[in-house]
Amino acid sequence: MTYSKISVDIEDRIATITLTDPERRNAMSLPMREECMSALRGLETNDDADCIILTGDGPKAFSAGADINELKERTVTSELSSQANLRRELPRFLETMRLPTLACINGHCLGAGLEIALACTLRIAANTARLGLPEINLGVIPGSGGTQRLARVIGLGRAMQMVTLGEPISAQEAFTMGLVNAVHEDTDLMEAGREICWKWQAKGPVSLMAARDAVLASPDIDISAGIEIERKLFALCLASGERDEGVSAFLEKRKPDLRKI
Repeated sequence: MTYSKISVDIEDRIATITLTDPERRNAMSLPMREECMSALRGLETNDDADCIILTGDGPKAFSAGADINELKERTVTSELSSQANLRRELPRFLETMRLPTLACINGHCLGAGLEIALACTLRIAANTARLGLPEINLGVIPGSGGTQRLARVIGLGRAMQMVTLGEPISAQEAFTMGLVNAVHEDTDLMEAGREICWKWQAKGPVSLMAARDAVLASPDIDISAGIEIERKLFALCLASGERDEGVSAFLEKRKPDLRKI
């Protein structure tokens, strides 16, 4: 499929979705969101990739946020429409789809851009990146799950600071508070992302998805319910056959092939 706002490349079963509107700092317009959802659904359905990298085209931005022209046209009625639901559905799909996702954050990652990154399984950043939720400065609040996911990732106090002050932070600050998992030189960012994907490719797809889903469930439920979810996901791993290969490989002193099952 041909896209105008993103590009999709697959190499060694690693899919890279690049936001490609650099003149507008990869603003998350409705067409870009629609193309991202289409690409993700295709990757979810097809057996072409084991994991997905998201990044931005150009050195200035992963995504500088929502399309300001779209924002100024929003009304109470439009905000409650089905079309507006895409802004919530896209991050949620990223968060729960079959394949693990990695945000490689280059340049500015603000507003809707950060909300997309927050939905990814992991996030790494270039050392020149700036991250934030500046919507309060425009008289609104994050509208694609940012207030909810940010607090779950970095804690209530730091999330409150970022959301109510609307001030971007550096990549190093983001790393210190756990918002990103690593910081790299700009020139090393994509290679570092591929190294994470190679590690994911060595894991079983069922156990990897189960591990992610168990962790994602933990902030929303009490520990008893969480342990019950963990128990059922553990049983799913047993049913997948990945445990059999993993234990056999350990006993035979070889590397497991958890994707041959």
